[in-house]
Amino acid sequence: MYLLYQLAIVAYALLVAPTLLLEMARHGKYRGTLRERWGRLPAAINPDRTPSIWIHAVSVGEVLATRALVPALRARYPDYPVWLSTTTETGRRVAEGAGGVDGLFYFPIDLSPVVRRVLARVRPVLVVTVDTELWPNLLRHCSRRGVKTALVNGRVSDRSFARYRLAGWFFRRALAPLDLCCAQSEESARRLTVLGVSPARVRVTGNLKFDTLDRPAPRAGWGPDDVRRVFRLSEGRTVVIAASTHSGEEGPVLDAFAAVRRRDSEALLVLAPRHPERAPELLAMARARGHEAVARTDLPVDREPRAAVVVLDTVGELAALYELATVVFLGGSLVPHGGHNVLEPAVHGKPVVFGPHMHNFAEIAELFLANRAACRIDEASELRPALTRLLADPVERASLGAAARALVEAHRGATGRSLEALAALLPPAAAPAAVVMRFPT
Repeated sequence: MYLLYQLAIVAYALLVAPTLLLEMARHGKYRGTLRERWGRLPAAINPDRTPSIWIHAVSVGEVLATRALVPALRARYPDYPVWLSTTTETGRRVAEGAGGVDGLFYFPIDLSPVVRRVLARVRPVLVVTVDTELWPNLLRHCSRRGVKTALVNGRVSDRSFARYRLAGWFFRRALAPLDLCCAQSEESARRLTVLGVSPARVRVTGNLKFDTLDRPAPRAGWGPDDVRRVFRLSEGRTVVIAASTHSGEEGPVLDAFAAVRRRDSEALLVLAPRHPERAPELLAMARARGHEAVARTDLPVDREPRAAVVVLDTVGELAALYELATVVFLGGSLVPHGGHNVLEPAVHGKPVVFGPHMHNFAEIAELFLANRAACRIDEASELRPALTRLLADPVERASLGAAARALVEAHRGATGRSLEALAALLPPAAAPAAVVMRFPT
Protein backbone atom coordinates (compact mmCIF):
# COMPACT_ATOMS: atom_id res chain seq x y z
CA MET A 1 0.00 0.00 0.00
CA TYR A 2 2.71 2.49 0.99
CA LEU A 3 4.77 1.49 -2.05
CA LEU A 4 1.89 2.43 -4.35
CA TYR A 5 1.47 5.71 -2.48
CA GLN A 6 5.14 6.60 -2.89
CA LEU A 7 5.10 5.63 -6.58
CA ALA A 8 2.12 7.97 -7.01
CA ILE A 9 4.13 10.81 -5.41
CA VAL A 10 7.05 10.18 -7.77
CA ALA A 11 4.74 10.01 -10.81
CA TYR A 12 3.04 13.26 -9.78
CA ALA A 13 6.41 14.95 -9.27
CA LEU A 14 7.48 13.96 -12.79
CA LEU A 15 4.17 15.19 -14.18
CA VAL A 16 4.38 18.65 -12.61
CA ALA A 17 8.15 19.07 -13.02
CA PRO A 18 7.88 21.10 -16.28
CA THR A 19 5.41 23.52 -14.66
CA LEU A 20 7.60 23.90 -11.59
CA LEU A 21 10.67 24.56 -13.73
CA LEU A 22 8.73 27.18 -15.69
CA GLU A 23 7.58 28.90 -12.47
CA MET A 24 11.15 28.80 -11.20
CA ALA A 25 12.43 30.44 -14.38
CA ARG A 26 9.67 33.07 -14.59
CA HIS A 27 9.12 34.04 -10.97
CA GLY A 28 11.98 32.46 -9.04
CA LYS A 29 9.52 30.24 -7.15
CA TYR A 30 10.89 27.12 -5.40
CA ARG A 31 14.46 28.23 -6.12
CA GLY A 32 16.60 27.45 -3.11
CA THR A 33 13.92 25.35 -1.41
CA LEU A 34 14.41 21.96 -3.10
CA ARG A 35 17.30 20.90 -0.87
CA GLU A 36 15.15 21.29 2.25
CA ARG A 37 12.17 19.60 0.59
CA TRP A 38 14.40 16.57 0.03
CA GLY A 39 15.27 16.50 3.71
CA ARG A 40 18.60 18.35 3.68
CA LEU A 41 17.83 20.82 6.45
CA PRO A 42 19.86 23.97 7.24
CA ALA A 43 22.70 23.60 9.73
CA ALA A 44 20.81 25.80 12.21
CA ILE A 45 18.00 23.25 12.55
CA ASN A 46 18.67 21.22 15.70
CA PRO A 47 22.46 20.84 15.34
CA ASP A 48 22.67 19.14 18.75
CA ARG A 49 19.86 16.64 17.92
CA THR A 50 17.89 17.80 20.98
CA PRO A 51 14.44 16.26 21.52
CA SER A 52 11.98 18.84 20.25
CA ILE A 53 8.46 19.76 19.12
CA TRP A 54 7.82 20.00 15.38
CA ILE A 55 4.84 22.01 14.08
CA HIS A 56 3.82 21.92 10.42
CA ALA A 57 1.68 24.69 8.91
CA VAL A 58 1.34 24.45 5.15
CA SER A 59 0.77 28.10 4.16
CA VAL A 60 -0.23 31.57 5.34
CA GLY A 61 -3.57 30.66 6.89
CA GLU A 62 -2.16 27.74 8.83
CA VAL A 63 0.86 29.74 10.00
CA LEU A 64 -1.47 32.44 11.30
CA ALA A 65 -3.53 29.78 13.07
CA THR A 66 -0.45 28.85 15.14
CA ARG A 67 0.19 32.38 16.42
CA ALA A 68 -1.47 31.71 19.77
CA LEU A 69 -0.49 28.03 19.93
CA VAL A 70 3.27 28.48 19.49
CA PRO A 71 3.86 30.75 22.53
CA ALA A 72 1.51 28.58 24.59
CA LEU A 73 3.52 25.46 23.70
CA ARG A 74 6.80 27.20 24.48
CA ALA A 75 5.49 28.31 27.86
CA ARG A 76 4.22 24.84 28.74
CA TYR A 77 7.25 22.93 27.40
CA PRO A 78 10.22 25.28 27.91
CA ASP A 79 12.82 22.49 27.68
CA TYR A 80 11.93 21.59 24.09
CA PRO A 81 12.99 23.63 21.06
CA VAL A 82 10.07 24.32 18.72
CA TRP A 83 10.60 24.03 14.97
CA LEU A 84 8.09 25.11 12.33
CA SER A 85 7.86 23.80 8.77
CA THR A 86 5.83 25.25 5.91
CA THR A 87 5.08 24.08 2.38
CA THR A 88 4.67 27.40 0.57
CA GLU A 89 7.14 30.23 0.29
CA THR A 90 4.50 32.80 1.29
CA GLY A 91 3.82 30.77 4.43
CA ARG A 92 7.54 30.77 5.16
CA ARG A 93 7.77 34.56 4.80
CA VAL A 94 4.84 35.10 7.17
CA ALA A 95 6.39 32.66 9.66
CA GLU A 96 9.67 34.58 9.50
CA GLY A 97 7.81 37.75 10.40
CA ALA A 98 5.85 36.13 13.21
CA GLY A 99 8.89 34.66 14.98
CA GLY A 100 8.44 32.70 18.21
CA VAL A 101 10.03 29.44 17.05
CA ASP A 102 13.61 28.23 17.15
CA GLY A 103 13.89 27.71 13.40
CA LEU A 104 12.06 27.22 10.11
CA PHE A 105 12.37 24.73 7.27
CA TYR A 106 10.36 23.53 4.29
CA PHE A 107 8.22 20.46 4.77
CA PRO A 108 9.84 17.34 3.29
CA ILE A 109 8.40 15.33 0.44
CA ASP A 110 6.47 12.45 2.02
CA LEU A 111 8.78 9.68 0.83
CA SER A 112 10.18 7.27 3.40
CA PRO A 113 13.93 8.01 2.99
CA VAL A 114 13.27 11.76 3.12
CA VAL A 115 10.98 11.54 6.14
CA ARG A 116 13.45 9.33 8.03
CA ARG A 117 16.26 11.82 7.36
CA VAL A 118 14.24 14.72 8.72
CA LEU A 119 13.03 12.84 11.79
CA ALA A 120 16.61 11.84 12.62
CA ARG A 121 17.63 15.50 12.46
CA VAL A 122 14.66 17.17 14.19
CA ARG A 123 14.18 14.36 16.74
CA PRO A 124 10.66 15.36 17.72
CA VAL A 125 8.87 13.96 20.72
CA LEU A 126 5.68 15.49 19.32
CA VAL A 127 4.68 16.37 15.74
CA VAL A 128 1.75 18.78 15.42
CA THR A 129 0.18 19.39 12.01
CA VAL A 130 -2.43 22.06 11.31
CA ASP A 131 -5.83 21.92 9.55
CA THR A 132 -5.78 19.06 7.00
CA GLU A 133 -2.15 18.05 6.90
CA LEU A 134 -2.33 14.25 7.02
CA TRP A 135 0.84 12.68 5.60
CA PRO A 136 0.85 8.86 5.68
CA ASN A 137 4.61 8.25 5.66
CA LEU A 138 5.25 10.89 8.31
CA LEU A 139 2.60 9.32 10.57
CA ARG A 140 3.92 5.82 9.95
CA HIS A 141 7.56 6.64 10.71
CA CYS A 142 6.64 8.70 13.76
CA SER A 143 4.69 5.75 15.10
CA ARG A 144 7.62 3.41 14.56
CA ARG A 145 9.90 5.74 16.55
CA GLY A 146 7.52 6.37 19.42
CA VAL A 147 6.91 9.98 18.35
CA LYS A 148 3.46 11.28 19.26
CA THR A 149 1.44 12.87 16.45
CA ALA A 150 -1.46 15.30 16.63
CA LEU A 151 -3.64 17.21 14.19
CA VAL A 152 -4.83 20.56 15.56
CA ASN A 153 -7.44 22.89 14.12
CA GLY A 154 -8.52 19.84 12.16
CA ARG A 155 -11.02 20.28 9.38
CA VAL A 156 -12.15 18.24 6.41
CA SER A 157 -13.79 20.27 3.66
CA ASP A 158 -16.55 18.91 1.44
CA ARG A 159 -14.13 18.53 -1.47
CA SER A 160 -11.39 16.87 0.59
CA PHE A 161 -13.88 14.52 2.25
CA ALA A 162 -15.17 13.31 -1.12
CA ARG A 163 -11.62 12.73 -2.39
CA TYR A 164 -10.44 10.98 0.77
CA ARG A 165 -13.44 8.66 0.74
CA LEU A 166 -12.55 7.47 -2.76
CA ALA A 167 -9.40 6.00 -1.19
CA GLY A 168 -11.02 5.14 2.13
CA TRP A 169 -9.31 1.75 2.31
CA PHE A 170 -5.94 3.51 2.23
CA PHE A 171 -6.74 6.35 4.66
CA ARG A 172 -8.22 4.01 7.28
CA ARG A 173 -4.82 2.37 7.56
CA ALA A 174 -2.77 5.53 7.01
CA LEU A 175 -4.56 7.47 9.76
CA ALA A 176 -4.45 4.67 12.32
CA PRO A 177 -1.11 5.86 13.84
CA LEU A 178 -2.45 9.38 14.49
CA ASP A 179 -2.55 9.85 18.27
CA LEU A 180 -4.87 12.87 18.49
CA CYS A 181 -7.20 14.94 16.32
CA CYS A 182 -8.36 18.31 17.64
CA ALA A 183 -11.22 19.15 15.29
CA GLN A 184 -12.69 22.57 14.59
CA SER A 185 -16.29 21.34 14.67
CA GLU A 186 -18.55 18.37 15.27
CA GLU A 187 -18.89 17.87 11.51
CA SER A 188 -15.13 17.75 10.95
CA ALA A 189 -14.81 15.36 13.91
CA ARG A 190 -17.43 13.08 12.35
CA ARG A 191 -15.66 13.13 8.99
CA LEU A 192 -12.30 12.29 10.57
CA THR A 193 -13.80 9.24 12.27
CA VAL A 194 -15.43 8.16 8.99
CA LEU A 195 -12.01 8.38 7.34
CA GLY A 196 -10.53 6.06 9.94
CA VAL A 197 -9.39 7.99 13.00
CA SER A 198 -10.46 6.25 16.21
CA PRO A 199 -13.33 8.17 17.87
CA ALA A 200 -11.44 7.89 21.17
CA ARG A 201 -8.67 10.04 19.68
CA VAL A 202 -10.89 12.84 18.35
CA ARG A 203 -11.71 15.99 20.35
CA VAL A 204 -13.76 18.99 19.28
CA THR A 205 -11.68 21.96 20.43
CA GLY A 206 -12.81 24.75 18.09
CA ASN A 207 -10.99 26.92 15.59
CA LEU A 208 -7.57 28.25 16.62
CA LYS A 209 -7.95 31.23 14.30
CA PHE A 210 -10.49 32.79 16.65
CA ASP A 211 -7.68 33.05 19.24
CA THR A 212 -5.14 34.68 16.92
CA LEU A 213 -6.95 37.85 15.97
CA ASP A 214 -5.86 40.34 18.64
CA ARG A 215 -3.21 41.84 16.40
CA PRO A 216 -2.29 41.66 12.73
CA ALA A 217 0.83 39.79 11.69
CA PRO A 218 2.54 41.96 9.08
CA ARG A 219 5.84 41.16 7.49
CA ALA A 220 9.08 41.30 9.45
CA GLY A 221 10.11 44.77 10.56
CA TRP A 222 6.90 46.35 9.28
CA GLY A 223 4.11 46.91 11.78
CA PRO A 224 0.53 48.21 11.59
CA ASP A 225 1.66 51.79 12.22
CA ASP A 226 4.02 51.59 9.24
CA VAL A 227 1.20 50.33 7.03
CA ARG A 228 -0.99 53.24 8.12
CA ARG A 229 1.81 55.68 7.25
CA VAL A 230 1.72 54.43 3.66
CA PHE A 231 -2.09 54.51 3.53
CA ARG A 232 -2.45 57.90 5.22
CA LEU A 233 -6.10 58.37 4.28
CA SER A 234 -8.22 61.43 4.83
CA GLU A 235 -11.01 60.95 7.34
CA GLY A 236 -14.13 59.44 5.84
CA ARG A 237 -12.54 58.23 2.61
CA THR A 238 -14.29 55.11 1.29
CA VAL A 239 -11.97 52.08 1.08
CA VAL A 240 -13.01 48.84 -0.62
CA ILE A 241 -10.63 45.93 -0.04
CA ALA A 242 -10.76 42.95 -2.39
CA ALA A 243 -8.83 40.38 -0.39
CA SER A 244 -6.97 37.31 -1.67
CA THR A 245 -8.47 37.43 -5.14
CA HIS A 246 -7.90 34.85 -7.86
CA SER A 247 -7.94 34.99 -11.64
CA GLY A 248 -11.50 35.53 -12.85
CA GLU A 249 -12.47 37.70 -9.88
CA GLU A 250 -10.56 40.92 -10.46
CA GLY A 251 -12.59 41.83 -13.55
CA PRO A 252 -15.94 41.78 -11.69
CA VAL A 253 -14.30 43.60 -8.75
CA LEU A 254 -12.99 46.40 -11.00
CA ASP A 255 -16.34 46.68 -12.79
CA ALA A 256 -18.19 46.90 -9.48
CA PHE A 257 -15.70 49.49 -8.25
CA ALA A 258 -16.35 51.61 -11.35
CA ALA A 259 -19.98 51.90 -10.17
CA VAL A 260 -18.73 52.84 -6.70
CA ARG A 261 -16.52 55.60 -8.17
CA ARG A 262 -19.44 57.05 -10.10
CA ARG A 263 -21.16 57.65 -6.77
CA ASP A 264 -18.01 58.55 -4.82
CA SER A 265 -15.15 59.96 -6.89
CA GLU A 266 -12.68 59.69 -3.96
CA ALA A 267 -13.27 55.99 -3.25
CA LEU A 268 -10.17 53.78 -3.09
CA LEU A 269 -9.89 50.11 -4.06
CA VAL A 270 -7.12 48.01 -2.51
CA LEU A 271 -6.79 44.96 -4.74
CA ALA A 272 -4.89 42.21 -2.91
CA PRO A 273 -4.29 39.17 -5.14
CA ARG A 274 -3.72 35.84 -3.48
CA HIS A 275 -0.49 35.58 -5.47
CA PRO A 276 1.38 38.92 -5.35
CA GLU A 277 3.42 38.07 -8.45
CA ARG A 278 0.22 38.75 -10.46
CA ALA A 279 0.43 42.46 -9.57
CA PRO A 280 1.69 43.64 -12.99
CA GLU A 281 -1.18 41.82 -14.70
CA LEU A 282 -3.73 43.44 -12.39
CA LEU A 283 -2.23 46.92 -12.76
CA ALA A 284 -2.62 46.59 -16.53
CA MET A 285 -6.19 45.32 -16.11
CA ALA A 286 -7.16 48.25 -13.87
CA ARG A 287 -5.60 50.82 -16.22
CA ALA A 288 -7.32 49.25 -19.21
CA ARG A 289 -10.62 49.93 -17.46
CA GLY A 290 -9.74 53.57 -17.01
CA HIS A 291 -8.66 53.49 -13.36
CA GLU A 292 -5.53 55.26 -12.17
CA ALA A 293 -3.65 52.37 -10.57
CA VAL A 294 -0.39 52.00 -8.65
CA ALA A 295 1.46 49.14 -6.95
CA ARG A 296 1.69 49.23 -3.17
CA THR A 297 5.51 49.23 -3.31
CA ASP A 298 5.40 52.44 -5.39
CA LEU A 299 3.39 54.39 -2.82
CA PRO A 300 5.25 57.16 -0.97
CA VAL A 301 5.32 57.20 2.82
CA ASP A 302 3.33 59.84 4.72
CA ARG A 303 1.29 60.85 1.69
CA GLU A 304 -2.28 59.87 0.86
CA PRO A 305 -2.63 57.59 -2.19
CA ARG A 306 -4.29 59.62 -4.93
CA ALA A 307 -4.74 56.67 -7.27
CA ALA A 308 -8.14 55.00 -7.49
CA VAL A 309 -6.69 51.48 -7.28
CA VAL A 310 -3.75 50.22 -5.25
CA VAL A 311 -2.56 46.69 -6.07
CA LEU A 312 -1.01 45.01 -3.05
CA ASP A 313 2.23 43.42 -4.26
CA THR A 314 3.55 42.60 -0.78
CA VAL A 315 3.06 39.74 1.67
CA GLY A 316 1.84 40.14 5.24
CA GLU A 317 0.25 43.61 5.14
CA LEU A 318 -3.36 42.71 4.39
CA ALA A 319 -4.28 41.91 8.01
CA ALA A 320 -3.28 45.42 9.09
CA LEU A 321 -5.07 47.04 6.16
CA TYR A 322 -8.45 45.61 7.19
CA GLU A 323 -8.59 48.27 9.88
CA LEU A 324 -8.87 50.91 7.14
CA ALA A 325 -11.62 49.16 5.15
CA THR A 326 -15.15 50.44 4.71
CA VAL A 327 -16.24 47.12 3.18
CA VAL A 328 -14.35 43.92 2.30
CA PHE A 329 -14.88 41.47 -0.56
CA LEU A 330 -13.34 38.08 0.21
CA GLY A 331 -11.71 36.49 -2.82
CA GLY A 332 -11.48 32.87 -3.87
CA SER A 333 -15.25 32.72 -3.50
CA LEU A 334 -16.60 33.89 -6.88
CA VAL A 335 -14.48 31.23 -8.56
CA PRO A 336 -14.23 27.67 -7.17
CA HIS A 337 -11.08 28.08 -5.06
CA GLY A 338 -12.83 27.52 -1.74
CA GLY A 339 -12.76 31.04 -0.32
CA HIS A 340 -10.48 32.55 2.31
CA ASN A 341 -10.50 33.41 5.99
CA VAL A 342 -13.39 35.68 6.99
CA LEU A 343 -12.10 36.06 10.56
CA GLU A 344 -9.38 38.65 9.91
CA PRO A 345 -11.74 41.38 8.64
CA ALA A 346 -14.34 40.24 11.17
CA VAL A 347 -12.15 41.00 14.18
CA HIS A 348 -11.92 44.60 12.96
CA GLY A 349 -15.72 44.75 12.82
CA LYS A 350 -15.82 45.12 9.03
CA PRO A 351 -18.74 44.11 6.79
CA VAL A 352 -17.70 41.23 4.55
CA VAL A 353 -19.10 40.09 1.21
CA PHE A 354 -18.22 36.68 -0.24
CA GLY A 355 -19.36 34.48 -3.11
CA PRO A 356 -20.83 30.97 -3.24
CA HIS A 357 -17.53 29.02 -3.24
CA MET A 358 -16.53 28.97 0.43
CA HIS A 359 -16.10 25.21 0.77
CA ASN A 360 -12.68 25.48 2.44
CA PHE A 361 -14.32 27.57 5.17
CA ALA A 362 -17.84 26.18 4.90
CA GLU A 363 -18.55 25.86 8.63
CA ILE A 364 -17.30 29.37 9.45
CA ALA A 365 -19.14 30.86 6.46
CA GLU A 366 -22.41 29.22 7.51
CA LEU A 367 -21.88 30.41 11.08
CA PHE A 368 -21.44 33.99 9.89
CA LEU A 369 -24.46 33.86 7.60
CA ALA A 370 -26.65 32.32 10.30
CA ASN A 371 -25.73 35.16 12.64
CA ARG A 372 -26.17 37.88 10.00
CA ALA A 373 -22.50 38.70 10.26
CA ALA A 374 -21.63 38.56 6.54
CA CYS A 375 -23.25 39.00 3.15
CA ARG A 376 -23.23 36.27 0.50
CA ILE A 377 -23.70 36.76 -3.24
CA ASP A 378 -24.33 33.92 -5.67
CA GLU A 379 -22.72 35.28 -8.84
CA ALA A 380 -20.36 37.98 -10.03
CA SER A 381 -23.16 40.22 -11.33
CA GLU A 382 -24.40 40.64 -7.74
CA LEU A 383 -21.16 42.17 -6.50
CA ARG A 384 -21.87 45.68 -7.82
CA PRO A 385 -25.31 46.04 -6.16
CA ALA A 386 -24.00 44.44 -2.94
CA LEU A 387 -21.12 46.92 -2.65
CA THR A 388 -23.16 49.98 -3.61
CA ARG A 389 -25.92 49.02 -1.16
CA LEU A 390 -23.52 48.56 1.74
CA LEU A 391 -21.60 51.73 0.99
CA ALA A 392 -24.86 53.68 0.91
CA ASP A 393 -26.14 52.19 4.18
CA PRO A 394 -23.91 52.84 7.24
CA VAL A 395 -26.49 51.19 9.52
CA GLU A 396 -26.26 47.86 7.68
CA ARG A 397 -22.47 48.09 7.60
CA ALA A 398 -22.34 48.71 11.33
CA SER A 399 -24.76 45.86 12.02
CA LEU A 400 -22.78 43.34 9.96
CA GLY A 401 -19.47 44.48 11.45
CA ALA A 402 -20.68 44.37 15.05
CA ALA A 403 -22.17 40.89 14.59
CA ALA A 404 -18.92 39.68 13.03
CA ARG A 405 -16.80 41.00 15.90
CA ALA A 406 -19.17 39.54 18.51
CA LEU A 407 -19.01 36.15 16.78
CA VAL A 408 -15.22 36.14 16.97
CA GLU A 409 -15.25 36.96 20.68
CA ALA A 410 -17.83 34.28 21.42
CA HIS A 411 -15.76 31.50 19.83
CA ARG A 412 -12.37 32.04 21.42
CA GLY A 413 -10.71 29.38 23.60
CA ALA A 414 -9.58 26.71 21.11
CA THR A 415 -5.91 27.16 22.08
CA GLY A 416 -6.50 26.24 25.71
CA ARG A 417 -8.65 23.25 24.80
CA SER A 418 -6.04 22.03 22.30
CA LEU A 419 -3.25 22.37 24.87
CA GLU A 420 -5.17 20.29 27.37
CA ALA A 421 -5.69 17.58 24.75
CA LEU A 422 -1.99 17.64 23.82
CA ALA A 423 -1.05 17.26 27.48
CA ALA A 424 -2.37 13.71 27.33
CA LEU A 425 0.36 12.95 24.77
CA LEU A 426 3.12 15.05 26.31
CA PRO A 427 2.58 15.92 29.98
CA PRO A 428 3.85 19.43 30.83
CA ALA A 429 6.14 18.06 33.55
CA ALA A 430 7.96 15.76 31.13
CA ALA A 431 11.69 16.36 30.75
CA PRO A 432 13.55 15.57 27.55
CA ALA A 433 15.89 13.13 29.29
CA ALA A 434 12.95 11.00 30.42
CA VAL A 435 11.53 10.53 26.94
CA VAL A 436 12.41 7.25 25.28
CA MET A 437 12.64 7.42 21.50
CA ARG A 438 13.76 4.84 18.96
CA PHE A 439 15.89 6.69 16.46
CA PRO A 440 18.45 4.88 14.30
CA THR A 441 22.04 5.89 14.88
